[in-house]
Amino acid sequence: MKNTGELIYAMITYFDGDVRRINHFLKVYGFAKTLGELEGLNESTQKILEAAALTHDIGIKNSEKKYNSSAGNYQQTEGPPEAEILLAKLGADKEIIERVCWLIAHHHTYTDIQGSDYQILVEADFLVNACEDNLTRDAICSFRDKIFKTQSGISLLNSIYHLI
Repeated sequence: MKNTGELIYAMITYFDGDVRRINHFLKVYGFAKTLGELEGLNESTQKILEAAALTHDIGIKNSEKKYNSSAGNYQQTEGPPEAEILLAKLGADKEIIERVCWLIAHHHTYTDIQGSDYQILVEADFLVNACEDNLTRDAICSFRDKIFKTQSGISLLNSIYHLI
């Protein structure tokens, strides 16, 4: 994969015409990039995080076709094979593809979060989903208190939703 722009372009064409999904992954990418940089991730982990943020919901199309549902468990099953194909076409390294696919397969699983890339992906996705799903203040605070671990993520969530 030459650059992030190439992956963004591939994902936009993958979700051709689905403006809501395109905007979602772009917002998650923006938060993930920001949180990763603020948390001081090394270059390799940052690259994996950004690729995972862009592709995390790639399984939605097949989930809706096969199961008539975009439920998280279906996304986690259907996403990795699609991401593997797309990332391989773009020439991504095998190690990056493997970790990105693992992150996609777990991004709706909030127990036993392992790795800063996984933690930040979950936080970035929630920062977007809280607004898109019109979550209540109590629901946002509950998720923050149970799941958020990074100082940057907690600070952004508190500031965006004026929680303190």
